[in-house]
Amino acid sequence: MIAHIVLLRFPATVTAEEKAALYRSVEALQPRIPGMAGVVAGPNVSPEGLDQGFSDGFVVTFDGAAARDAYLADEEHAKVGTALVALVGGLENLLVFDLDQG
Repeated sequence: MIAHIVLLRFPATVTAEEKAALYRSVEALQPRIPGMAGVVAGPNVSPEGLDQGFSDGFVVTFDGAAARDAYLADEEHAKVGTALVALVGGLENLLVFDLDQG
């Protein structure tokens, strides 16, 4: 299993509906990508205060690296990614980390 973790720093002008629409667009990729097991998204709820401004995020779970790689190469994923980067205001407001869960 691969956990594809995406952390986001949204500008204050981004609405809850815009965030929800973004998460729906990520979830809509699941039927296109064999092995894309699920998506969980939402705001940071950690009380530690170590988020460095990353207020929201999502985790996409894949059955393995091949499914993750198919997701990364998918043309609809590219469109969602372009919209995501625009919504957060640039790549500096985005962190992607993949964790192999064995």
